[in-house]
Amino acid sequence: MAATRETRMSLSRHPLAAALLLAGALVAGPALAAEVIAQRLATEHHELRLERLATGLEHPWAVAELPDGGWLVTERPGRLVRIDTDGRQTRLSGVPEVAAGHQGGLLDVVLHPDFGRETDRGENRDWVYLTWSKAGPGGHATALSRGRLQGDALVDLETLFVQNRFVPTRHHYGSRLAWRADGTLLMSIGERGRPPRAQDGGDHTGSFVRLTEDGGVPADNPFVDDAAVLDEIFTLGHRNPQGLTVAADGTAWSTEHGPRTGDELNRLVAGENYGWPRVSRGNDYATNQPIGLDSAPGMRAPVHVFAGRFAPSGLAEVGGEAFPAWRGDLLAGGLRSEQLVRLSLSGDRVVEREVILEGEIGRIRDVRLARDGTLLLLSDSSDGGLYRLRPATDD
Repeated sequence: MAATRETRMSLSRHPLAAALLLAGALVAGPALAAEVIAQRLATEHHELRLERLATGLEHPWAVAELPDGGWLVTERPGRLVRIDTDGRQTRLSGVPEVAAGHQGGLLDVVLHPDFGRETDRGENRDWVYLTWSKAGPGGHATALSRGRLQGDALVDLETLFVQNRFVPTRHHYGSRLAWRADGTLLMSIGERGRPPRAQDGGDHTGSFVRLTEDGGVPADNPFVDDAAVLDEIFTLGHRNPQGLTVAADGTAWSTEHGPRTGDELNRLVAGENYGWPRVSRGNDYATNQPIGLDSAPGMRAPVHVFAGRFAPSGLAEVGGEAFPAWRGDLLAGGLRSEQLVRLSLSGDRVVEREVILEGEIGRIRDVRLARDGTLLLLSDSSDGGLYRLRPATDD
């Protein structure tokens, strides 16, 4: 087994004073004036430029790139913002009425895979999919809706899925979305602070569900013939997964919050149980004692456990030509740690780990791969921003 190698970018050549002098400079990008936060950041394989594309976002949660080069960004209080390539921001109407509060609100956003393209039958699939916290009997639930983007509004809004049991707590909604190559949609649902429910197959809480584009159940879901497990469930035994990506080879990867340490990277395999709370590498908040076992029969172990209190949110696989030495690597964002971490894998082994950012933009809520291979990041704060990492240039 190859030794895991951990490296960290050197900041000694990039003092804060230099970054501050560069802040506010306008750099000509593709139809966009971007504010340069750091002209040149050294990493193990690439030198990077960090740019800020937008500010003034209130606890932004997710970003989706539009075909025209603009972006849709969700703000947790319940707003969907379109950011044009010239930096102009427009709040869109027609979003769901969310139950905002604590960790709840308007959460993930993805576009339909055929967004911006007319189908063979002339259908318009400009659907925007949103996860959000829904109020209902007994508390709140993680919900999925979609609407068509038309001008400055979502129209034809419809709710496709709501977890089957509402919970009075206001945290651990999960809520990440990712499309698979077969046209099905993965969605994470946290255990809402009710750990035993993650082991209950009759409860969507603490699971990943797999849905059709219309919110239905795919015929080949792993539990459709198991009366003890809900048909929508793809995997179970999760705590609070807030990072999700489907790699080019079809592998679904997720990052998941542990309780007090024990944050995980998981390879998602249909029908598997990921153990929470019977299996965990984290500790109880009150006693700091271990929760559960390190491993158990029938429970799938994490591929990687992050050091310390990383607090993962946002996950992307690197592709394209912008960062060739990173192609196929995973980039995971961290909230409490304020880190962006690169993980290079060989099968189910992390063979290289590198901290790319640490504190430069604060709490990292989302990480997305842009169409040009650069990377989009969101910072989670009351005055959050949209950022881009691109190769450094000599201009």
